[in-house]
Amino acid sequence: MRDTAKTEAILTWYDRHARDMPWRVSPADKKAGVRPDPYRVWMSEIMLQQTTVAAVTDYFNRFTSRWPTVQHLAEAEDADVMAMWAGLGYYARARNLLKCARAVVALGGFPQTYDALLKLPGIGPYTAAAVASIAFDEAAPVMDGNVERVMARVYDEHTPLPAAKPVLYDHTATLTPQDRPGDYAQAVMDLGATICTPRNPACGICPWRDICQAQMNGTAAELPKKTPKKPKPTRHGIVYIARRGDGAFLLETRPDKGLLGGMLGWPTSDWSDAPTPAPPFDADWQKHPEQALHTFTHFHLKLDIMVACVGDIVPDRGTFHPKHRFQPADLPTVMRKAFDLCQGTWRND
Repeated sequence: MRDTAKTEAILTWYDRHARDMPWRVSPADKKAGVRPDPYRVWMSEIMLQQTTVAAVTDYFNRFTSRWPTVQHLAEAEDADVMAMWAGLGYYARARNLLKCARAVVALGGFPQTYDALLKLPGIGPYTAAAVASIAFDEAAPVMDGNVERVMARVYDEHTPLPAAKPVLYDHTATLTPQDRPGDYAQAVMDLGATICTPRNPACGICPWRDICQAQMNGTAAELPKKTPKKPKPTRHGIVYIARRGDGAFLLETRPDKGLLGGMLGWPTSDWSDAPTPAPPFDADWQKHPEQALHTFTHFHLKLDIMVACVGDIVPDRGTFHPKHRFQPADLPTVMRKAFDLCQGTWRND
């Protein structure tokens, strides 16, 4: 049974307080007949996975300026898309972005239902629900981290996450309306991002303050509860940065599968407890005094940096990129960190 009072209250709030985002159609524009572009909705949702709005906005604007339609993106060179994505993290998303764009073009456009969207490469249940709801007005329940937190508080749910996900999803489904489901989904996400925040929720200005069970019981600040995470392990590796006398740098494209798949970067060893040295050629490699430190989703990484200045040499792997074609910004963050640490090696060249 749907709770229309809760839904109407938050939609009224959203009509007044919706955040302005480059991929969003405002409530006023929707009333004037402007429809959300499924390409922009999909692009934003892929970029926003595990990332903040603040971090994504510039990337979104650059991507949609260079590739304004799904057709343009589908025709893009893989290397150009991977370079544009550099620094945003979770690089499998960039590979799937291209696969999905090409699948959509082959279909003649974006599917308009949750079930059909779910069949596309790189689209999981959350993204399928978000695109179906926001772009096509399907009443598909949309639940991200913000929505989980809001539902846990509104219903005073004390079961720790992730075990609480099914019951929180049921609450989300109960509240999702048949009319304006996309606006409702964005309203709850906005509520979680701006008012029902992880710490110090602003309950006094919340449109659901009078119906929030956690607010009534004084438990809002402690919800949602989470099962403690295991400490992340630390892995080690070796990165090899070689510069030729003419300023060219040795780079290689990493395998499509695995971390940083398909990205351009420095040759490295394996990343493990005891990595095996794997220099791309014999040279007078010098160890840099500092390590590049980076944290991935499941582990911390410490990279020893080996540096070499060489003449005209044929590497066992990788390709020397001329100085005028080398853009540090095209590197994944961990590779950029290694480069930044040892720039002084060539500063006076």
